Amino acid sequence: MAFKSYEEWLSGVPSRISGDPLWEFETYRRASFLADLVWFDAEKLLHDPRGRGIAWQIVDSAGSVAANIEEGYGRGFGKDYARFLRIALGSARETKGWYFRARHVFDDQVIHHRLGLIDEIISSLIVVSNQQRRES
Repeated sequence: MAFKSYEEWLSGVPSRISGDPLWEFETYRRASFLADLVWFDAEKLLHDPRGRGIAWQIVDSAGSVAANIEEGYGRGFGKDYARFLRIALGSARETKGWYFRARHVFDDQVIHHRLGLIDEIISSLIVVSNQQRRES
């Protein structure tokens, strides 16, 4: 793996990304971290014929979390942003499900870490999307 911790990963993010106002949203940073973790986890899934289909699904769903936060943020705040946050929430839940289904390929420590990270993302997306809907 290219990084050992969230902090190490953060230090390697290019300034063109980390300098964007969206980077201040911690959930976006964590969703981007998740997408990078999945990138490396997919390699392991691809080595097992039973994991190949899961690999593509998990890469798509994890990437969709950060991508929908980006798209929603680019459209402004309020109900439209809340809608994209809810789509990101659905993708986060899907990613959690794919990790559960892939649990036979990974060590318990990896699964525990990924599910914990996804739970943090889900919790935050629920709170922020509800705030955005109320404020519009």
